[in-house]
Amino acid sequence: MSVGAVPEAGGADPGAVLAGGELEILGRIPTASNATLVCDAVLGDRRERCVYKPVRGEQPLWDFATGTLAGREVASYEICRALGWDVIPTTLLRDGPFGAGMVQRWIDTPDEVEHARGRLDVVDLCPEDAVPDGWRSILRALDADGDRVALVHADDPRLQRMAVLDVLINNADRKGGHVLEGVDGQIYGVDHGICLHHDDKLRTVLWGWAGEPIPAHLIADIEHFADDLAGARGTDLRDRLRPLISAEEVAALRDRAETLVSDPVMPTPDRARPIPWPAF
Repeated sequence: MSVGAVPEAGGADPGAVLAGGELEILGRIPTASNATLVCDAVLGDRRERCVYKPVRGEQPLWDFATGTLAGREVASYEICRALGWDVIPTTLLRDGPFGAGMVQRWIDTPDEVEHARGRLDVVDLCPEDAVPDGWRSILRALDADGDRVALVHADDPRLQRMAVLDVLINNADRKGGHVLEGVDGQIYGVDHGICLHHDDKLRTVLWGWAGEPIPAHLIADIEHFADDLAGARGTDLRDRLRPLISAEEVAALRDRAETLVSDPVMPTPDRARPIPWPAF
């Protein structure tokens, strides 16, 4: 895994500021499994809030090669960008105060006042007998107080696109807390460090469309993506992915894309550990 060249500041677009700005550490997210630092990238008079995850702060995993999580986050973003889907915030690999790591644009979300007023997040828990009309119920369980609750998510095309992306990138950790509804009205996915394994690892809370056909416009994007990955359209997608994930993982990614095109149906949760734990 290599750190890419930093582009010129030019007009100081957000990506250039993230890539070339000095990282000022503001604090750490203590609940994260790996070292996750909130920073401002500062370039001239521009500031962009971001998350910085240094490779040296990654916790070893038995099934993912040590030191590869930052690269997987960036590869997931590159895949999303190649699809033309605005699901993952701008993510890049660069040097920082604690060495090479992943840097990702910060997403501002509505404050807790909205939730306190009874507004559900796009993935949330609610009383078992109060699932909103049109929402997808994933499972029912007892909460810490012994009350019966349902894990639900919105029946929203923006969220459905994320669910399809998770199948493609083989996301092993789509928790509810990794789904952010930004103040800009977009729904974003974050935390893609344990994606893109060559073995089937799909674990997600977004099972609401299980067994249903995938919308044709999303399959058309995946078909173009598969062509790009095969080099059929002369793009450099494979070159961008090669430093980030293994050749075996790139081949498995292409297989998943081609399988979705040939059989455009969402998988079902009939597998070991279909939902990550904790779910949020």
